[in-house]
Amino acid sequence: MNEPVLVHRDGAVQLLSLNNPAARNALTPEVYTALPAALEQAQRDPDVGAIVLTGVGGAFCAGGDLKRLAQRRAMTPPERRAGIEGLHDMIRAIRDCSKPVIAAVEGAAAGAGLSIALACDMLVAARNASFSVAYIKVGLSPDGGATAFLSGFVSRQLLTELCLTGRPVTGERMQTLGVVNRLVEPGRALTEAIAMAQSVAAGPERAAARIKSLCRHAGENTLEAQLDLEAQYMAESLGDDEAAEGIDAFFDKRPADFPALRRARAVPSQ
Repeated sequence: MNEPVLVHRDGAVQLLSLNNPAARNALTPEVYTALPAALEQAQRDPDVGAIVLTGVGGAFCAGGDLKRLAQRRAMTPPERRAGIEGLHDMIRAIRDCSKPVIAAVEGAAAGAGLSIALACDMLVAARNASFSVAYIKVGLSPDGGATAFLSGFVSRQLLTELCLTGRPVTGERMQTLGVVNRLVEPGRALTEAIAMAQSVAAGPERAAARIKSLCRHAGENTLEAQLDLEAQYMAESLGDDEAAEGIDAFFDKRPADFPALRRARAVPSQ
């Protein structure tokens, strides 16, 4: 049996690839377990500064495996719910990963595949990539956080249209909506995503984790709550060795060596 998620290192970037190309990387319960485990491993590795998530074989992810979903009709409602929570735990694992996760999308990101792409911190897409909330076409309603993620970018009216029609949207259109960070020619999404990840990986690890948290909560917090969170994280950052290195490097007119701090933290004290 093929590994559901392939793991490959490119310098300080951990590349995770959904590996079900015969079904356009449709999701299986094995993926729900393998992807969070790979993310956890990357979080623990001091040599990993950022993560890129993509799909094998020219598609990002076609969403749920309809053959498997059809079998759930015979299950009890609690059993069906348990299967959905496996997907949702995977989405949470992407969202909660302390290291930046960048999606590289070629081909289709449909249904839960769209949710996976949107759960990432940044998104690189081919111009002709296809994004769709396709559930309506098979009589289903969205899961995986699709409506939550999209509501941060589009109006309620457009969100409703996308969900009620299942109409595919190109990478080009998604960039105009503010969803896509980098738009590239077909076949270039992974290369660009790795380049972005390498740049991010050269930065300070703990500051990046704090920034991820701030960005995640900014849309839901009141101003006062966000000011409190910013104050907490800034106070922590000011006492961190990352700030000491960054400020010293600025005055010394040299590049800051944040990766060295990550490696030093990983060495057990004697």
